[in-house]
Amino acid sequence: MTFLFDIGRVLLDFDFETSLARLFPAGTPDVHERLQRMLARKDEFEAGRIDVDTFTNWALEVMETDATAEQFHHAWRHIFSPNEPMWRRVRGFSAAGHRLILFSNINAIHSPWIYDEFPEFHLCDAAVMSFQTGFIKPQPEIYRHAIERHGLVPAQTLYIDDLPQNAAAGRAIGFHTWQYDLNDHEAFEQWLASYPV
Repeated sequence: MTFLFDIGRVLLDFDFETSLARLFPAGTPDVHERLQRMLARKDEFEAGRIDVDTFTNWALEVMETDATAEQFHHAWRHIFSPNEPMWRRVRGFSAAGHRLILFSNINAIHSPWIYDEFPEFHLCDAAVMSFQTGFIKPQPEIYRHAIERHGLVPAQTLYIDDLPQNAAAGRAIGFHTWQYDLNDHEAFEQWLASYPV
């Protein structure tokens, strides 16, 4: 069996705002609004249409902070915490010989850094990272890219993603799909029990 795993809110939880807010001096007004303006271009960055330096410089300008590019990258990266119930499953799937593929909207500041920060990502056999494809989920092109690049048979592929629009796109292309709720891992386990894994 092949598993396609989203990263955010499936393998790792994340919180951009708390981490990035540390870049502002105490008493800075409108921190939330500045962060929202900056995050508005995250999809474009994750589609690989903006390079790291351009995005970083633009983000610092929008945020109006004195932080350096290095400090921004540190804050941008340190947003994650592992979802241990799902990692237990990943370890088991790997040990059983299932093929594991990461399938994520992600950017070049986070990848390949996540492999160093969370070495268990090396259990995965391959990855489809949005910033390397020019597309982001739920665009159908990235699903077709995953199928063609890795020779996937949709009817033999289990896809786990937290966002309803991404899950819907997965179902439309024929993957066995579960919309994952970080706060209800047991529902995923119940769904998984219907498959011979």
